[in-house]
Amino acid sequence: MPETPNPEDELAGTEQPFVQHLMELRDRLVKAMIAVGIAAAVLFFYPGPGQLYDLLAAPLVAHLPQGSTMIATSVISPFMVPLKILLMAAFLVALPVVLWQVWAFVAPGLYTHEKRLVLPLVISSTVLFFIGVAFCYFFVFGQVFKFIQGFAPKSITAAPDIEAYLGFVLTMFLAFGLAFEVPIAVVVLARLGVVSVDKLKSFRGYFVVAAFVVAAIVTPPDVVSQLALAIPMCLLYEIGIWAAQLFIRHTKAPEDAQESAS
Repeated sequence: MPETPNPEDELAGTEQPFVQHLMELRDRLVKAMIAVGIAAAVLFFYPGPGQLYDLLAAPLVAHLPQGSTMIATSVISPFMVPLKILLMAAFLVALPVVLWQVWAFVAPGLYTHEKRLVLPLVISSTVLFFIGVAFCYFFVFGQVFKFIQGFAPKSITAAPDIEAYLGFVLTMFLAFGLAFEVPIAVVVLARLGVVSVDKLKSFRGYFVVAAFVVAAIVTPPDVVSQLALAIPMCLLYEIGIWAAQLFIRHTKAPEDAQESAS
């Protein structure tokens, strides 16, 4: 005898066959890929792959000695490196559409209180990642390259390889982008009950040490870039603790809220 759906369950009767889920997932992926393709086509014609690389290399070129330029040690690097940057930029431009497709796929299976948790986390994590990348590009790069060129002997002519520079930039972008996700990690851990807010507060001292260790590992060996990563991580940890308290209070399941009220 089929089980009668619980009338109090807001998701009752919304179940779909597995094949239909796969078809919807396929459609969502296709739409996301189309958005990335359109963004890539637009960026290809304006400003163009070469100009995108020039924009990415601007912080380094600004600190190279007069007359120095970047070089390509591989035959296909002048073609492949700008193309990689074009695809990366296209994905970042189309990221809101990609995330919307992900949200549209998972949202029907979430309860209202779960939507109040997931959607703000998706939006805030995206914004924080972009802020971390922008902070790295506009502030950290200038300080790092100024420090490196200040230590370079006068007898050496700097001519960085474009492919090595791309790898360095992507590593730094990823490091700072993920570092700025600290509040999201804190909120998720607290909301899932893995660790309590009181424990997070008592862990402050350990986190400060961990932040400086991570900064020393993932950044170049200069004090400016290490402080530029470690200090924001510590500040974002405090923001995460504050945000965790708000999320726990406003994203409780209805039965949990009733128990707290009683």
